[in-house]
Amino acid sequence: MNSISVFAPASVANVSCGFDILGFCLEGVGDHFLLEKADHKNIRFKAILGQELPMDPAKNVAGIAAQALLKEYPVDFGIDITLKKGIKPGSGIGSSSASAVGIVYALNKMLGLGLKKNELLPFAMAGESFASGSAHADNIAPALLGGFTLVRSVEPMDIVQLPSPSNLYAAVIHPQIEIKTSDARAVLSNTVDFKDSIQQSANLGALISGLYTEDYELIRRSLVDLLVEPKRAPLIPHFYEMKNAALEMGALGASISGAGPSLFALTQGKTNAEKAATAMANILKSTDIPFEIWVSPINTKGTITTDDHEIF
Repeated sequence: MNSISVFAPASVANVSCGFDILGFCLEGVGDHFLLEKADHKNIRFKAILGQELPMDPAKNVAGIAAQALLKEYPVDFGIDITLKKGIKPGSGIGSSSASAVGIVYALNKMLGLGLKKNELLPFAMAGESFASGSAHADNIAPALLGGFTLVRSVEPMDIVQLPSPSNLYAAVIHPQIEIKTSDARAVLSNTVDFKDSIQQSANLGALISGLYTEDYELIRRSLVDLLVEPKRAPLIPHFYEMKNAALEMGALGASISGAGPSLFALTQGKTNAEKAATAMANILKSTDIPFEIWVSPINTKGTITTDDHEIF
């Protein structure tokens, strides 16, 4: 295969009660890759569109993930990479994860390695670890595999795919402010109250049960974060106003996507998702904070090959 184009989607991590272990995949927003064989012998970024990112593969998430895979499966030709970033870095919807999974998925297909998606996760993790400073798979797993995923373990990698209720939708709003992941981590406590830990575990278990049984009311009762949201909410202007606006429009639950600043709301049905999105947007319209917003079903396919060469 002399060339291949790939789409790697955005994702939402933590999902209220699943800090660092739970995530789901979005549809319609993500990164596009075009890989082409070249006469030189290196990995080279031919172009990066949409965002200003390092062209040096050793300083780029996608380049580092690619090098990790090619160290295990070396080739005797060069590869030119064109990356069109559809996710702004630092948005809280898995920008670095999309870059990491997109490149390793594309290389696997281009080189005919025949690796399963699960087998690509450790290579993608190399890029994600570079971006975040630690190994977290709650974005790369749903972005690569699709749907809802649970990270049971990182070492060894053990990812559990969960079902996605057919009428479950997400509304995501991205206030265009910067929150560094290091700052979002710094506000968290090293210890938690034992009672809160028990309730958080109960919420997570009930949420997973709700996904399996398509019990939307159980999902509603379970989307509660006692441990992380209260610490990080002050970092996001108008967080509780946006959250409450989404809930008033019928959202099952709403919270911080990843480390923020994006918020997500899960709803039963597209109409409720659109209402929640509009309600959250109306809060920010009264401020000077620019924002982006998306309404999406749960994307069950994850990273895929495309015929979108022309978009480059």
